[in-house]
Amino acid sequence: MRLKNTIIILLVLPLFAFTMHKYYVSLCEIEYLKEKQSIQITLGVFIEDIEFTLNKSSGKQLNLASKTEIGNIDDYYKKYLQEHLQISLNGKNQVFKYIGKEYDVDVVRFYLEITEIKELKSIEIFNNILTEDFSDQKNIVKIKVKDFNKTFYLNKSNYKSLLKF
Repeated sequence: MRLKNTIIILLVLPLFAFTMHKYYVSLCEIEYLKEKQSIQITLGVFIEDIEFTLNKSSGKQLNLASKTEIGNIDDYYKKYLQEHLQISLNGKNQVFKYIGKEYDVDVVRFYLEITEIKELKSIEIFNNILTEDFSDQKNIVKIKVKDFNKTFYLNKSNYKSLLKF
């Protein structure tokens, strides 16, 4: 009987390891549109992860993507994004405009924009989104300028990237 229980545990335990593992990742897509003289940014983050972080920092239950979501949630999002996602263009820090957000199943997508960019010589990204609460957090940044594409993989210890054109 004891041997049977040990065998069952040895067979079942690895299955739990796979189902309990969680990935922490965000995807930030940045595109320079010369004809519009703008940088358009789309950032996708898991709702559960950003809710944990925002609840912790605010001391409130924000109930994201639910009927009981706090009314001024965009204020919380804007503040968090301004602190944890910063962009410098041509050596100058920029302030992005928060266009809005969209919930899609278990992801929240943020839409941001920087306007009046006549020429792009360099872009520097500071992205430490969720790294204070999730040490395994990976922040993928994809940059598209004309036909040029570059992807950066940022994390808790490497949260900046610089690209010169």
